[in-house]
Amino acid sequence: MGERLAWDVGGVLAVLVTVALLLLAAVLLRRWLFQRRGGTVECSLRTLPQDGAPGPWRLGIGRYKGDELHWHRVFGLRSRPRQVIHRRGLVVSKRREPGPDEAPGLPPDAGIVEVRNGDLRVELAMSGAALTGFLAWLEAAPPGFPVDIS
Repeated sequence: MGERLAWDVGGVLAVLVTVALLLLAAVLLRRWLFQRRGGTVECSLRTLPQDGAPGPWRLGIGRYKGDELHWHRVFGLRSRPRQVIHRRGLVVSKRREPGPDEAPGLPPDAGIVEVRNGDLRVELAMSGAALTGFLAWLEAAPPGFPVDIS
């Protein structure tokens, strides 16, 4: 009986480890496919509700696709973006450095921008180079695009 129980527990553990490894491989493959297409940056995001405290920082990958920035969670399996930020009508309202309580979860040289587009209010945290690229992407909007970089 004890030997059979050991095999049952060992089998269950083997299945759990296999499933965990397959999930990790899927997440890594998804990230590789996003980065292979180009136009991607590591970018953390948090939502800013109209009232109340901001949400938690979520690690992600931003991918420029025409006049949109598609934001995907790093640790996820969805191929569709969690957040789409349209360049048309976008307002960059603040730019700041991370606070002492935010810094441990963000890249060492991160800069933070608050962006608004209608009801959407989010903060994006990126490395200095990625932030420069983001602002250049905004400034490179076609004529007639209402983009406000304060």
